[in-house]
Amino acid sequence: MAALAACATAGRTPDLARLYQAHAVDDSRVPVILIPGMLGSRLARRDTGEELWPGGTAKLLTSGYEELALRIDPATLEPVDDGLVPSGLFDAAIGQDFYGRLVRALREVGGYLPSRPGQRVVQQKARMYVFTYDWRQDNVATARRLDEFIEQIRRDYGDPALRVDVIAHSMGGLVVRYYQRYGTDDVLDGNVFPVTGAGAVKLRRVVLLGVPNQGATLAIHKFLNGYQVGISRLPTEGVATMPGLFQFFPHPGVDWVAAIDGRPLRIDLFDVETWRRYGWSIFDRRIQRRMAQQPGVWPEPEVFERWFEKRLERGRRFTWSLMVPTGSTDDVAVLNAGGDCLPTPRRLVIEEYGGESLARLRPEQVHRPVRGVDYDRLMYEPGDGSVTRSSLLARQEVDPMIPRFEYSHAGLGRAFFVCEQHDALTGNVSLIDNLLYFLLIGA
Repeated sequence: MAALAACATAGRTPDLARLYQAHAVDDSRVPVILIPGMLGSRLARRDTGEELWPGGTAKLLTSGYEELALRIDPATLEPVDDGLVPSGLFDAAIGQDFYGRLVRALREVGGYLPSRPGQRVVQQKARMYVFTYDWRQDNVATARRLDEFIEQIRRDYGDPALRVDVIAHSMGGLVVRYYQRYGTDDVLDGNVFPVTGAGAVKLRRVVLLGVPNQGATLAIHKFLNGYQVGISRLPTEGVATMPGLFQFFPHPGVDWVAAIDGRPLRIDLFDVETWRRYGWSIFDRRIQRRMAQQPGVWPEPEVFERWFEKRLERGRRFTWSLMVPTGSTDDVAVLNAGGDCLPTPRRLVIEEYGGESLARLRPEQVHRPVRGVDYDRLMYEPGDGSVTRSSLLARQEVDPMIPRFEYSHAGLGRAFFVCEQHDALTGNVSLIDNLLYFLLIGA
């Protein structure tokens, strides 16, 4: 009967307007902030307004986006201000909707009035804000900008104790989870992460959409092969200049790599010697030769390697900082949503071939498979194509009977799943239905 019922309703969508019309007119609701994921904010030159990301359809189809690579201060090993600033929401491109449908639903169904910080609130109407940010930067820097954003909204409302609702996608979810625990504090300079709840007191409800709560193996792919953008690719060396991407790596408690016979390997992803040993990313001789042919474009090798080591260590600490007990932040209601029906990268396989240890990212790359090893099952796990179900739930295994590792305290609230790919989660009508129910009714 259940199967028949599912077939009978296939292709139908809920009447959101009718479901939520009574709640959309409630003007006493708190404001909601939408935080997009990586690539979800447009980037433009501060001085001229020229848009570099995405920069139009032609650029999406033809550019390698080398100009998005950050420059590095050789003394501080910090990014140099390159004059790029967030300039708006990247909501759709080439026929694909990223955030447009969600924004329309919030406005037309939820009754939220689009607003910007700095606009004084004279009518007590439900308002919607979009927090755009430079997704190349360290997530702690973005958390600090988020705090400034919220404080301005509080001033606009004339309410220094206002708590806001947040909808955060992918990287945006990592930012808000860090902010919830630590506010504007940078706790990544050491191995102790004292939770203050400084951000939690400014949050009421948080919706997490497709958030890699225990990292994403797909992030390693981007460091090895570059970042696919349209039909172009941001080169590996460009990816390595972006601090935020190091904070996407799988948590140290996750077995992200296996031997050719399927045995898990204990390899420290956050140790720079691992990258040197395997010749990955900027330690790949081919990439080093390519960078040498562009003098002045890329950092000096010695500087780049020190930068890489520093960013790996901050990435390690970032993953741990999101796993400590939440304590005083537990009064923030959290809804955790994602996809779980698409094969999603979970493990790399190391194959010894031609005297080298080679990383195989996909099953078809394995040159000499071992009989009896199911490489699809070994290397992939159900998810949304980018984030596995287990990472969304902050578990090291998809099997719910296997307990979380000892120090995992994610505090992710209740979860639900849809059959959708990562970039399309925010347009999934079932997800939007659950999201509106959570924000407007809150049961």
